[in-house]
Amino acid sequence: MDQAEPTSFAAPFAALVLAAGLSRRSGARNKLLARVDGRPMVRRVAETVLEAGFRPVLAVTGHERGKIKAALDGLPVDFVHNPDYADGMASSIRHGTAALDDDVAGVLVALGDMPWVAAGTLEAMAAAFDAASGRDICRPVHAGKPGNPVLFGRRHFAALGALAGDVGAKGVIAANPDAVVDVPVDDPGIQRDLDVVGPETD
Repeated sequence: MDQAEPTSFAAPFAALVLAAGLSRRSGARNKLLARVDGRPMVRRVAETVLEAGFRPVLAVTGHERGKIKAALDGLPVDFVHNPDYADGMASSIRHGTAALDDDVAGVLVALGDMPWVAAGTLEAMAAAFDAASGRDICRPVHAGKPGNPVLFGRRHFAALGALAGDVGAKGVIAANPDAVVDVPVDDPGIQRDLDVVGPETD
């Protein structure tokens, strides 16, 4: 897939693509390597984030990191290894956040098993971000229900870096209700992930 010209954001937004997990619910195969429209799903996620204009994009690896890196070969993606990946998703968010540069205004936390999210959704979230007014946690909402990924402003990085267990960043969102901007999108992909891996997914 050729990369489209990325969107130019008013602030520098990075992205973490969480790709370290054990895929326990999907059986023996690593679901992140399952093909969606002919490409590994983790690659589709990275391509979408890049198309939307996020830079840098950090892929957080762990389980089968060599295969994950191979699946992302040729993309302008940096890699952060999470040696604690067996502890769960929080450890990947911690390691990824710790690797961000000081000039990053916000970070998109993207799940490697959600390849159906549209680039336009990510662009809408970035456009809704308003650190000056404290509205700096942006999450997409479809049909009245929130989904993933979520964009967090820099002031929440310490909380992201303190997460523990096999959970995402829901606790950070719950602790900062006044900072949350729900961004309406016509995108069912924000609520669709893959737990059961078949030979090919459309």
